[in-house]
Amino acid sequence: MDPPWVERWDVAFADLYLAPVTADLDGRPVPGPWGVAYAYARTDPDQPLLRHLLLGMNAHINYDLPQALLSVITDDEFDDPVVRARRGEDHRLMDDLLTSRVSAEDAELDAAGSVRSRVDRVLQPANREATRRFLRESRRKVWANARALSAARRKGPEAYDAALARLEQLSAAKVSELVRPGQVLLRLAVRGFGVVLPEATLVKVD
Repeated sequence: MDPPWVERWDVAFADLYLAPVTADLDGRPVPGPWGVAYAYARTDPDQPLLRHLLLGMNAHINYDLPQALLSVITDDEFDDPVVRARRGEDHRLMDDLLTSRVSAEDAELDAAGSVRSRVDRVLQPANREATRRFLRESRRKVWANARALSAARRKGPEAYDAALARLEQLSAAKVSELVRPGQVLLRLAVRGFGVVLPEATLVKVD
């Protein structure tokens, strides 16, 4: 609905991915969820590509995406029902696009040499559907967290920093949960996808 806005949002989202990569390569501290994912990549590099991909997806979506939305939606825009509806619809449409790519991306993992156990291959259709569910469910939680961060931002820097720290802690705990042995997507299906700030309210994305 608003291509220039989506482009700004995409750049902000990409920057939040690239900044920790650069910091980690330079030996500097990185946000908690990325620290868990990077540490696992170093200690368990031979784990299936899908597991590493899911760790990165969780860090990038749960922690980075609410911040990306916040960087391109002002507090006044969150209060404007017309603008908020347009932003929410583009947020939904982007999710539809990502969901439509699940099967193709899964095939690319195979083409890249992703090693799957017999159990993995049997569960592959269920895993694809679980990924689609993850994307759908995370959209609502990301939107709620972005609005909660907006509410904190209005109260001042200290309130915002505290809310962002809580989001970082929750996101890091979710990624840590996923490094344990076992089927990652099935664990997510049981325990839920994404994270929600205590002060966030889950509503239909509008």
